[in-house]
Amino acid sequence: QVQLVESGGGLVQPGGSLRLSCAASEVIFTFYRMGWYRQAPGKQRELVAHITSGGTTNYADSVKGRFTISRDNAKNTVYLQMNSLRSEDTAVYYCCAARFNIAVVDYWGQGTQVTVSS
Repeated sequence: QVQLVESGGGLVQPGGSLRLSCAASEVIFTFYRMGWYRQAPGKQRELVAHITSGGTTNYADSVKGRFTISRDNAKNTVYLQMNSLRSEDTAVYYCCAARFNIAVVDYWGQGTQVTVSS
């Protein structure tokens, strides 16, 4: 049973923008912390941003001021708006859900490729 469905990746030029979406089941969306990790080739997966069920957000230093995570409770969907994209943002982005601690992920999305290149 698929719990998290991602969309929105693609190819964008440096300085451009993309918005990722992650649709979740209602139970997960209501009770879980939602977040985005990314993994670049040859690197470890890193936490990019996360948001609690109450709407509190947290960001990696590398994306602060450029990325915004948000949630639409009516659509059970979490978004990652990515602006001022850089080549180093190139990675596979994974939506995730964690019941208590975002470092201990209970559910993963399938991943979506984001490529920043001219």
